[in-house]
Amino acid sequence: MPDLFDLIGRWWKQMTAVVLLSLLAVGVITFLKPRQYLSVATAIPASTYSSDKGKIFNDNIQALYSALGSPDDLDMIISTGGLDTPYLAVAAQFNLYDHYKMDKNENDVLNKSATRLKENTKVIKSEYGALQIKVWDTDKNLAPQLANAILDKLQNIHQQLMSAGNESTLKGLQAGKEKLQATLDSGASLPAEQKTALQQRIQEYEKLIGEYQLMVDSKLPVLLTVEKAKAALWPDRPRRMQIMIATAVLSLLFSLLAALILERKKILRL
Repeated sequence: MPDLFDLIGRWWKQMTAVVLLSLLAVGVITFLKPRQYLSVATAIPASTYSSDKGKIFNDNIQALYSALGSPDDLDMIISTGGLDTPYLAVAAQFNLYDHYKMDKNENDVLNKSATRLKENTKVIKSEYGALQIKVWDTDKNLAPQLANAILDKLQNIHQQLMSAGNESTLKGLQAGKEKLQATLDSGASLPAEQKTALQQRIQEYEKLIGEYQLMVDSKLPVLLTVEKAKAALWPDRPRRMQIMIATAVLSLLFSLLAALILERKKILRL
């Protein structure tokens, strides 16, 4: 195996050319790319039991449930972050096709702008078990607005899912009350004891209806915001300096390996 310093001494011109050409090619590509700013919104999941009527109206049950959600609750929210629904809503809200300079008359321009937003967004679980919504954008002031809007959309989606059961129960209670009231109104000949029992049941229904109506109207939060996204001071990507350093190191190693191979072939010919 040839001496390394002797090898570099014979091939330094070619190696330098490879490194410079690599830096030039990568530099042109990197510096032509628009710089993007990163904004991060952070939240933690609320307990799914917060939509349970018993947690609010039963003092004994309140102590059994934590106000914070479990890792499973967070995983469900993160999976929703992979759907197109929140990105379509945010793309329409901010007219992102204008921001991305897309033709409004183009087919599916909203879907394309939502896809672009989704590509520039990550919905992940942090190392501390919190939800993080990361958005990159060329406009440092728009990036935090987009991250916060996506957080709000995820909040709305899961609020609707959590209240769906209460809404269904509420409709059933209202229908049951109407039947009992109809029976009472049409039962003039009913015994007094039966009328009293019907009235008591109607009152119980009214109490439950009031409680479930409160649960539906309250729109309890599914996500508890820890930190709203804010504008970044410096662009996050592309990381030009790191890319150029990595290119220089890799091209140097490649040129050194190529010189070693060529030198060995030269020796074998002799």
